[in-house]
Amino acid sequence: MFRKQSIHWIALAAASVLGTTGCQSTVTESVAQQQPPASAGSERLAAAPKAVAPSDALPTVYFELDRWELGDDARRVLKTTAAQIEAQPDGAIVTIEGHCDERGSDEYNMALGKRRAAAVKRYLVDLGIPESRFDLVTYGESRPAMRGDGESAWRLNRRSEFRIATRQASR
Repeated sequence: MFRKQSIHWIALAAASVLGTTGCQSTVTESVAQQQPPASAGSERLAAAPKAVAPSDALPTVYFELDRWELGDDARRVLKTTAAQIEAQPDGAIVTIEGHCDERGSDEYNMALGKRRAAAVKRYLVDLGIPESRFDLVTYGESRPAMRGDGESAWRLNRRSEFRIATRQASR
């Protein structure tokens, strides 16, 4: 718990310091709108942490229980999402988050979240988005969209979400 919260706050502090020292890096939405840190850890799949903001503009992709394959609905959503990503400014990095419901062990759900994020990325790359535009992160079950037991909550937690960070070139 401490490690994940520390990484989150260190990334936010670094973004603040960089913003005040002349590096022209901007985040698409204010830091105040970011989600609070979750209680459980996350596994970064990308090389370096980046400050990212939630993107309400990009839709959520949902998965069936214990699955990471994309269904017809998910593929339809991702075709629209690909056009939205292409419309982002040059240098925009899209972080794809993999999430799971609470069933299964922490280790299993971290791996499943990773497979879900990777499946979304693979599909978007197949649609022509450069692979370099994406980072992946898995949160397993640590950041539920809805708390509670039962399928009505669990189906909302089996998902991939998007966050966008923009970087402007230095002058």
